[in-house]
Amino acid sequence: MMATVSYPNRPAQPRPGPAMAKSPVTSIDVARLAEVSQSAVSRTFTPGASVAPDTRARVLEAARKLGYRPNAIARTLSTRRSRMIALVMSNLQNQFYPLVVERLSQRLQKDGYHVLLFITETEDADELLVELMRYQVDGIVMASTQLSSRLAQEIADARIPVVMFNRSTRAGRVSTVSSDNHGGGRAVAQFLAAGGHQRVAYLAGAEDTSTNQDRERGLRDGLAEHGLRVVARAVGHYDFERARQATRELFGPLVAASERPDALFVASDHMAFAAMDVLRLELGLRVPDDVSVVGYDDVPQAAWGSYALTTVAQDATAMIEATVGTLLQQLEDDAVSRGQVLVPATLVVRQSARRPVEGAA
Repeated sequence: MMATVSYPNRPAQPRPGPAMAKSPVTSIDVARLAEVSQSAVSRTFTPGASVAPDTRARVLEAARKLGYRPNAIARTLSTRRSRMIALVMSNLQNQFYPLVVERLSQRLQKDGYHVLLFITETEDADELLVELMRYQVDGIVMASTQLSSRLAQEIADARIPVVMFNRSTRAGRVSTVSSDNHGGGRAVAQFLAAGGHQRVAYLAGAEDTSTNQDRERGLRDGLAEHGLRVVARAVGHYDFERARQATRELFGPLVAASERPDALFVASDHMAFAAMDVLRLELGLRVPDDVSVVGYDDVPQAAWGSYALTTVAQDATAMIEATVGTLLQQLEDDAVSRGQVLVPATLVVRQSARRPVEGAA
């Protein structure tokens, strides 16, 4: 039998528990080990802050040894800045916008900001923005969404900068960054007219969006300069399946050959791919021999050999730079002022549309 040994005079050992948990490493601990001030530690972990290279190296080495991690929540409470930018989107089906999400996020990270993504099922973002206002975001970027004048004013009163990406609006004190959609539509009209097209159709996106309206207006204005007009139109709502159905309406068996358009300008590349599939695979029409197709956006898939889509390129990089610049300027100035940036658009000619005839204007 094993004897039991007791030690009546030895104090009881405390049981492991929360009270014995190791205290978290603080910036003061890092400052002591690195032999710098606490403010130097703070500057080292603040994006964009000025700190000498030698000091930065010592602080980072001390933080590594101690296992120190800055507390973002505590920083938010002390600075009243979350360094979070809300990105509100509704149309991720369009290949242009996932590209924007990636590049915009990467660009903001260079300045120490991070993106909080909100997805709305409709173009009208008012309901979602009411929910978003509960978060402590420093700014808001809205892409493929709309904002009412009433809510725009509420956001302005809260002094939260808002930039509408690829949208124009009259809604209060809101900044906008967009490509020259009217100029892009006009360039398409001139290209098609120079290619000898006489019957141009338009496949619209969402009727109530500024991008769609400006592209169609540019097309009509450009055609009018050559004595032409839009002979037919249908609405695809920036949706792949709806674009397929709209193409059937414009070119299907019920349309007489003499009435069939010889060119189609589509409000987005995403819909243009759907249109080309229907034209070639369902209706047996040749692109561009029977009908030319021109899109808008110049997403990476437009250059694929199976489409080789002639399209209007939006300069996403320039638009993102303008968006971030506008946002950060307003944050720096602590002001919410309305400004508009228009980025030029460029026609990229590939094989989906007939080239201009020799000597055409």
